[in-house]
Amino acid sequence: MTFALRALRIFAPALLLSPLPAIAQDAAAPQVAPSQIAPAQIPAYAQPDDPWIYRGTDIPVDREWLFGEMPNGVRYAVRDNGVPPGQVSIRVRIDAGSLHETDEERGFAHLIEHLTFRESTYLGDAEAIPHFQRLGATLGSDTNAITSPTQTVFKLDLPNARPATLEESMRLLSGMVREPVLSQKNVDTEVPIVLAERRERGGPDARIADASRELFFAGQPLAERGPIGLANTLEDARADAVKAFHQRWYRPENAVIVVVGDADPQQLAVLVERYFGDWEVPGDPALQPDFGEPHPQMDVNPDNPVGMARVMVEPGQPRGFTYGVLRPWHQVTDNLEYNRGLLIDAIAEAVINRRLESRARSGGNFLYAAIEQQKTSRSADLTYVSFAPLSDDWKSALSDVRSVIARALAEPPTQAEIDREMAEFDVVFANQVEQERIQAGSQLADDIVNAVDIREAVAAPDTVLNLFRDMKHRFTPEAVHEHTRALFRGKVIRAMYLTPEEGEATPDQLRQALLAPVEISTSARADAEAISFAELPEIGTPAQPLSREPLGIFDVEKLTFANGVRALLWNTDNEPGRATVRVRFGRGWQDIADDEAAYAALGQMALVSSGLGPLGQEELDQIATGRKLGFNFRIEQGTFEFEGMTRAEDVADQLYLFAAKLEMPRWDVSPVARAKAAALLSYDSYRGSPNAVLARDLDWLLHDRDPRYRTPTPEQLQAATPEGFREVWSRLLKQGPIEVDIFGDFDREAAIAALSRTFGAMPPREVAGPAVLQVTDKFPEANDQPLILTHEGEADQAAAVIAWPTGGGSEGLPQSRKLQLLAEIFNNRLMDAMRERAGASYSPVVNSQWPLDVDNGGRIVALAQLSPMQVNAFFDAADDIAQDLAETGPTEDEIARVTEPMRQLLYRLQTGHTFWLNQLEGASFDSNRLAYLPSLVSDLTRITPQEVQALAARYLGGHGGWRMAVMPEMAVAETAGKQAAIGGGR
Repeated sequence: MTFALRALRIFAPALLLSPLPAIAQDAAAPQVAPSQIAPAQIPAYAQPDDPWIYRGTDIPVDREWLFGEMPNGVRYAVRDNGVPPGQVSIRVRIDAGSLHETDEERGFAHLIEHLTFRESTYLGDAEAIPHFQRLGATLGSDTNAITSPTQTVFKLDLPNARPATLEESMRLLSGMVREPVLSQKNVDTEVPIVLAERRERGGPDARIADASRELFFAGQPLAERGPIGLANTLEDARADAVKAFHQRWYRPENAVIVVVGDADPQQLAVLVERYFGDWEVPGDPALQPDFGEPHPQMDVNPDNPVGMARVMVEPGQPRGFTYGVLRPWHQVTDNLEYNRGLLIDAIAEAVINRRLESRARSGGNFLYAAIEQQKTSRSADLTYVSFAPLSDDWKSALSDVRSVIARALAEPPTQAEIDREMAEFDVVFANQVEQERIQAGSQLADDIVNAVDIREAVAAPDTVLNLFRDMKHRFTPEAVHEHTRALFRGKVIRAMYLTPEEGEATPDQLRQALLAPVEISTSARADAEAISFAELPEIGTPAQPLSREPLGIFDVEKLTFANGVRALLWNTDNEPGRATVRVRFGRGWQDIADDEAAYAALGQMALVSSGLGPLGQEELDQIATGRKLGFNFRIEQGTFEFEGMTRAEDVADQLYLFAAKLEMPRWDVSPVARAKAAALLSYDSYRGSPNAVLARDLDWLLHDRDPRYRTPTPEQLQAATPEGFREVWSRLLKQGPIEVDIFGDFDREAAIAALSRTFGAMPPREVAGPAVLQVTDKFPEANDQPLILTHEGEADQAAAVIAWPTGGGSEGLPQSRKLQLLAEIFNNRLMDAMRERAGASYSPVVNSQWPLDVDNGGRIVALAQLSPMQVNAFFDAADDIAQDLAETGPTEDEIARVTEPMRQLLYRLQTGHTFWLNQLEGASFDSNRLAYLPSLVSDLTRITPQEVQALAARYLGGHGGWRMAVMPEMAVAETAGKQAAIGGGR
């Protein structure tokens, strides 16, 4: 059931809120929920007493699922789940991916994924995506597919799934998977789109990933079988060969259908049987290919466990070192004892990783390091060790890392270390039990698909928690030590060093360094006793709120304290075990000076970890043991924000940490130095691809080169000092108003008492002087010829951007929502234009941004990654679309394709407390947030072509658009003698 690692991933599912607010109920609620419909018949092939996924295991069956298996071999799993209400999630998994291709078929598995959406027996050319959009499914998030080395999965999250639309969608999806139209015309149409996707994924990251796969899986098919395929096999693809791959692998024996949603599970099973039960493919099923196993290379001494090694020189990329201990992958018996072993493995990993992090913080020669066990694509069982050297002295960094691991191999961990990690696991597992009833149906469906892919079962959250708690006596130092040693056993060890500079290492030097004797680390183990919040200094004299009054929506309460702090509280049990604490303070980017860009960047990386009161970074980790606490920090246009995802029993401690950071900040030097090192090491990577250049420069350029938004240069970073960091952030932490928002599952009176001891106990805030940023309407002027920046990456990669200024401020909230619809309509048109005219993939994106805390600064931005030859086509298409929308507006069908998905998205999002927090944050100071809330749904779902046309005329037609292209440096250099480039890369 492989829950040990997966269970540690925290996610935020959509959740059930009852009753729905009047402002959204009329427009967003489904007309008829599927669960209101009784099954028309009993499924013929359901197997409640013999669920196929649990055969051969003693893992308790999760009775929420109904499993079935049809005579043709199709297996299914269905489940009733009302999160979010009205939605049904469908997954069709085919047990074939890139590892099932022959040499002549490399890329065919992914190509068929595309062709499935192109045309099928019930859907004409390019009809699938628009059809599902009209039903409310958004491309990418609700309608999608993935191809991996071992599987292809088609996904549909169907909102407002009434019986008729659900049945029709199942019929259409069955036709897409079973009978796509694999004509030469469709192959010729989709191959350029797949090649464009391949091109867009290229660059340093793709080269590094490919090189790593080729090294670590050398001698196995996975080394040469990336899902994106090869350009030559795709370009040569013939319809008959593509059909042969489809017929060989798209068979009922290889199919698993998972359906989870707001419907009777028997009805869901009936639909699966109806549309997949008669699926027959002639001929016998093909044998599964042999994925091989890792083995020592012939050119390496068989007695030497360190086999292949590679030094990869990638200019501009930060240094990184990874070595792996490889073992053959074996099909396991997925039983309770096997999973007990996985849990001990996970504790062993966590102990080592905490030691490595502690060593990095205390002056190690590496920026970060971690170990991780993976069972990859049913090809190998690996333990990876990865780290980033702080300099070109990779040998010292490797020695540092190996010394920490050597100590873990030489002696057992302490029971205190084990208990600390167990406390962390217990919080996560218990929280998952609390949230079981509100787990999203889409996640449940994906869990089944993933379990099938790795040939294992699934377990209910209470099974996981009980298994973990019942075996706590087995987490002894001796047991964890034995599992630690097992993690590093293996006959094959391979290593790769990534460096930007030639000559730093050779493969033989890597091998010799891994074989060299290593001293066992003598640094202290991470087993300090947990710190009690009761021992921490008080913030000040507790003060009760001066007033408590209803905000006017649900039972949200507004509190005002004598020191000026305000708070919004909404306690609801719609998300058991989850609460969000958000603290808004100061004025964000408005109060950052022109020469403080480096400190702003470093603050987002190191402000939290620099500590508070008596707590440094290590102590913050210790005090969080056994608790659910968060400490995210971000800078917005008009405010700074701390945020923590927590739970009822930890809300008071979360509030203390945030208040203490503001009132008694600590200024440890090490986190700032580490953040500075990380920024310096990664800076050169901004040159490596169009997307990297955009990440570095686009925000700065859209703010008309305002120096505060510029990614700090190495020179600026080098000039930054811990003293300067403290001076800047001491000022910013003291200034401006504070709003504390607590939404979710918590005890309201306990939270108010905690607020009184923390934020209410603070002295009055300093009144900030005039904002550094007096106006926020800086935007570059329109340009007919795009600004050209350059990148040093692939010669066939470019990016293009066109942007228009809009506005800002909460007074314009209704208009800002309608601008989102304009952007969605623009996005659909631009995607169609670039895919069909220029052979681009799914990269064109159009979005609208409208800041609420400042009165300007909004924009509509259209962006695409494409080939250099397509840049002019992008600008031409964007200009044509902008002009047509401004002059004639959209069609009613175009509006339906964006408003129905938006309606369904709102219906899903509003069932969770975070949605309402995002709508109401700032409302204790800004009445517009509440005043314009009643029109939220109508603003986003009811718009006429005339309204869209007027918005387009005002914003798209009122400014000619600012343009920028990121081109390959070589291409620009070749034309430099004929036409000077405008601007240039930094």
